[in-house]
Amino acid sequence: MSESMGTWRRSCLCGDVTEAMIGQELTLMGWCHRQRDLGGLIFILLRDIAGEVQIILDDSTPEDVRAKAADVRSEYVIACRGVLRERSAVNPDMKTGTVELLAKELRILSESKTPPFYIEDDVDVNEPLRLQYRFLDLRRPAMQRKLVARHQITRIVREFFDREGFLDIETPTLIKSTPEGARDYLVPSRVFPGKFFALPQSPQLFKQLLMLSGYNKYMQIARCYRDEDLRADRQPEFTQIDIEMAFVGEDDVMEVNERFIVELMQRFKGIEVKRPFRRIPWREAMARFGSDKPDLRFGMELYDVSDLVVESEFRAFRSAVQEGGALVAIAVPGGRDLSRRELDSLSDFVKSATKAKGLAWIGLDEKGESHGSIARFFDAEFVKEVLRRVNEDETAKLLLIADADAQVAEEAAGALRLEVARRRDMIPEGMFEFCWVTEFPLFEWSEENQRLVAKHHPFTAPVEEDIPLLNKDPLRVRAHAYDIVLNGTELGGGSIRIHQQDLQKRMFTCLGFSEEKAQRQFGFLLKAFEYGVPPHGGIAYGLDRLVMKLLDEDSIREVIAFPKVQTSSCLMTGAPDRVDEGQLEELKLKIDVPTKPKSAKV
Repeated sequence: MSESMGTWRRSCLCGDVTEAMIGQELTLMGWCHRQRDLGGLIFILLRDIAGEVQIILDDSTPEDVRAKAADVRSEYVIACRGVLRERSAVNPDMKTGTVELLAKELRILSESKTPPFYIEDDVDVNEPLRLQYRFLDLRRPAMQRKLVARHQITRIVREFFDREGFLDIETPTLIKSTPEGARDYLVPSRVFPGKFFALPQSPQLFKQLLMLSGYNKYMQIARCYRDEDLRADRQPEFTQIDIEMAFVGEDDVMEVNERFIVELMQRFKGIEVKRPFRRIPWREAMARFGSDKPDLRFGMELYDVSDLVVESEFRAFRSAVQEGGALVAIAVPGGRDLSRRELDSLSDFVKSATKAKGLAWIGLDEKGESHGSIARFFDAEFVKEVLRRVNEDETAKLLLIADADAQVAEEAAGALRLEVARRRDMIPEGMFEFCWVTEFPLFEWSEENQRLVAKHHPFTAPVEEDIPLLNKDPLRVRAHAYDIVLNGTELGGGSIRIHQQDLQKRMFTCLGFSEEKAQRQFGFLLKAFEYGVPPHGGIAYGLDRLVMKLLDEDSIREVIAFPKVQTSSCLMTGAPDRVDEGQLEELKLKIDVPTKPKSAKV
């Protein structure tokens, strides 16, 4: 039978009990983590967000209180009043392991069914069940520590940017749909039948308008929404650290953000990070690492050795290079010990995880002769020449990928580089390597749309010296865009924005916008540009991803209180769900769903 708290008030949290309180009468409240009834003694491990403390009931405890304690089960919510005393058997693994509360009174505030899994760390339970019962999963100390850490990181963010003079300004979450890039989530309007709001993919346009309005420095912890397929580091709704500054260039934005990262790492991780961070142009990052988010914690860089095969007898390599592609080599240090099974497995990885057709390998055996899948085409001198270029000794093994599309070859080799490093334990733990990737292409070609699309967004400024190429060779135009990368993960991205109306119109033209379409989607921005716009730029971090990396988690679901699964559904609440016909009638909507809903995946 559940009881009320009455006039009882909690003295402190369970994990905040200390030896200095010995002899004091305390009232503690929380969840029963475990109860042990030894007849003469009853032990209850009481838990709350601060930790655990042991409650003991012995012969001095009133009989009716002991009887009530005997009925307590795991996850019952209880209140105990008693005197704190020194614990006879110290538990060094508990924060409060030197003390215990000798209970004289006890109230059962709420009973609990048997949970579907144990409320403890390292519990062996599948993720769908955890997410279905997320309210129980969040009771586990490990999950509570993660959300406390997220709060601490968010507090550091606010404190730093407040000191730097940034104003925390909210922007709307019911906005006009501007469908460029990911799909919008749409919200039907009751007042304007047939018309829709969109949930913001980012506050991009509003923060630019704030700079135009004279606010100089803006920041916001913003909720954003994208209707796109999910991955381990993506969610349909996510949190962004959004920043914008007026009268700045790239160096200004990078400088303040480097200082932010240095302070965050020092305050949260206790780690000193040196600045300035390395800056790597996008083209160089792709050539050396096969990725625009390079992991700099280990070497094994990529090398283009196309020139060595233009006259070779091996048709696959020669043809790829002659068609404008590339042959990319990775030298695996000490790779002579790679077995045939390991090499075949790596070849299977390349075929399944990348667009490349496969992997060739070659090295020098103990006699100094070429050995590998292409050894009959390339002799020892070829191997030695490549090893000289990459500064590796003769125990290294070469992994080679060729493709008629140079970027496909680079990206495949980049993915292979990471996979080899993981398998051979080449990635140091506890190391944090930050860098900036700069000079991204302004455009990329979309096979789906058969037109140019913005690499980042349509408001990114081109590098000044490349502006003449906008009409001649737009794919060669570099952008004033920059990503901040940590250990192979993009933490945030930003750019200097276009602030001239004529250049913004040229950008829309390059993207295939008619004047009518540009006015329909972005007329309010173009109108604002008629009234004096300062040069401005900014950056946005994915807060969820940042917390995930700082806590060394593999999925952002681990650092979000109530995440969605891969289908963008919520296993706990059942969202999305059907709504009443009356609600649809008010919105003047009719729904026709002929197909079955997708099954939930995590």
